[in-house]
Amino acid sequence: MRTILLLTLTLLSMVALEQARDHAQTSSGSAVNPNTYQDLRWRSIGPHRGGRSTAAAGVRTQPNVFYMGATGGGVWKTENFGITWTPVSDGQIATGSIGAIDVADSNPNVVYVGTGSEAIRSNVILGRGVYRSADAGRTWQFVGLREVGQIGQLKVHPKNPDIAYVAASGNPFGWGPDRGVYRTKDGGRTWQKVLFVNDQTGVVSVAINWSNPNEIYAGAWRAQRKAWTIISGGPASEGGVYKTTDGGDHWSRVGNGLPDDLIGKVWVDVAQSNPKVVYAQVEAKGAKGGLYRSNDSGSTWTLVNSSQSLRARPFYFNKVFVNPKDENEVYVTELGFHHSTDGGKTFTTLSPQHGDNHVMWINPDNPKIFIETNDGGANITEDGGRSFSSEMNQPTAEIYMVDADEEFPYRLVGPQQDNSTYAVASLPAFAWPMDSPTQTWFQASGCESGQIRIVPDGKIVYGDCKGEFGRYNVETGQEQHYWIYPQQRYGKNPKDMKYRFVRQAPIEIDPRNPKIVYHGSQYVHKTTDGGIHWTRFSPDVTANGPEGQVTSGEPITRDMTGEEVYAALYSMRASRLEPAVFWTGSNDGPVWVTKDGGAHWKNVTPAGLPPGGRVHTIEDSPHRKGSAYVSAYRMYFNDFKPYLYMTNDYGEHWTLLTDGTNGIPADQPMHVVREDPEQ
Repeated sequence: MRTILLLTLTLLSMVALEQARDHAQTSSGSAVNPNTYQDLRWRSIGPHRGGRSTAAAGVRTQPNVFYMGATGGGVWKTENFGITWTPVSDGQIATGSIGAIDVADSNPNVVYVGTGSEAIRSNVILGRGVYRSADAGRTWQFVGLREVGQIGQLKVHPKNPDIAYVAASGNPFGWGPDRGVYRTKDGGRTWQKVLFVNDQTGVVSVAINWSNPNEIYAGAWRAQRKAWTIISGGPASEGGVYKTTDGGDHWSRVGNGLPDDLIGKVWVDVAQSNPKVVYAQVEAKGAKGGLYRSNDSGSTWTLVNSSQSLRARPFYFNKVFVNPKDENEVYVTELGFHHSTDGGKTFTTLSPQHGDNHVMWINPDNPKIFIETNDGGANITEDGGRSFSSEMNQPTAEIYMVDADEEFPYRLVGPQQDNSTYAVASLPAFAWPMDSPTQTWFQASGCESGQIRIVPDGKIVYGDCKGEFGRYNVETGQEQHYWIYPQQRYGKNPKDMKYRFVRQAPIEIDPRNPKIVYHGSQYVHKTTDGGIHWTRFSPDVTANGPEGQVTSGEPITRDMTGEEVYAALYSMRASRLEPAVFWTGSNDGPVWVTKDGGAHWKNVTPAGLPPGGRVHTIEDSPHRKGSAYVSAYRMYFNDFKPYLYMTNDYGEHWTLLTDGTNGIPADQPMHVVREDPEQ
């Protein structure tokens, strides 16, 4: 019997697919004919609801034209103030994660893009360098810096489109020398690292004085993402604000008045109407954090506002932007979108279409025109923020996972980052054209982060919200919520939780009885009545080591939202061939199986799988008893190898299928494996 496997890699872009295809054609171990799939085409079925964006820029001389970068959907362009958006990077940029965009004022056809969002939440996608367009985004050329990791900001010289500066915070999963400020003087053909602090401290922001482009400021940041915590901050002697007055050749730290013990994420901006005025949004301990202002080009700093509303979750937000025509009008992007007209002393909150705000670009000639991005996409205003363009025209959502029923047309369900779950038909209603924003969809069970499953007949959807289980009736539109155990979902150390539910806590529907559902914490829980009553089906099937049982967020800001719950189940699979067989995989490494309906369990973790990684998917074979696949990844340990194992004897022995010789790239972590149920 010929077995077809479908694999999902971390970077699912057309460029990556082309590279994989080329590798498959040249690898001696490949048995895949690429022509088999040449007629497959992707199409968008919605929902056309915007997703997280942390990059944006506009064209100064064309106030109707803007670019925005999604954290998973590439670069998009509008030429009508956001009424419609067009993807311009598909098939050309090797990752969908965009960290920074800037347009050259001196030549609006020249656009630079830095990849890799600096907001390093747990599902962060690694950056893949810098791209440049010389024709206003129609075509893109890779111009280097592939190893610098996340790019928080990129600025082009105001008078020379060949000079640009990149703020690279670095690989979010490990320390190393590829971080700092990089400069090109030849349009990206060559780059020079002009500011390097150390292997742990990168640079997240950069600001140029337009009146004197040799005067540049940079915000340094020590940051790393681990599976169980986020590191944001370090010694103030290393972080903070740096300045150059010779275009980047020499730098000095300008910290008089800034926090002098610990300092975290720092975002800087220059008031172009009075470039002696510089603002810095600073993460620091207690009342030392907040908005700082310098009136003497960075020589001294004064804390002007330490309101907690301006500095909640700083690793994710913590940015300031100044009106180019008014040194006292500033914006801070945070959970709310904050606006001040008195130099930051007081703020009001503007109301774009979504919360969790990230970046903005203000038109220098008409500051009432600006673009602002958030976890719901990009908004454009022409009236200073009184009204904004829609986000319901941007199919850029970050979808954590998908499931499908067996109806015709079949329906897909999934959770969207910082929005809700959704259910959408694979084919539109007859009255609407394909790919139309009017495509029908509805919110289903669970919340933005949890897994969601739909029963084969499409009538019931099961969902999760960090341990809160939901059952949604598609026909009535009603949802019931049930707790396996009620507990606070935020701010708690996992070791103090009775049940450790990760944000993506797995749900598995029994393939023979849709009322039997399994839900995973560190245990497998089982219900036979659709979620009303639960029993424990397994022992603790995680490694449960002490190193991951900590309150996340160090050394300054605690951040415990469920993403960092470690030693928790991440994948489960009920055998389609044997009712008594059930598999589990946790986000700290182990694989377990029961062959007698939960009475006895065995740890069958592949011997060659390094410890601590996330077992993302377990796939039982629909054709062979005792056969299963495990896909795991260890990005959080700075290990980018794909780990795909197969067993034919219930986990007693495993074979590594990703040895670098069979068409699967050796440096792209793997998320999902599926075996064709028909062959």
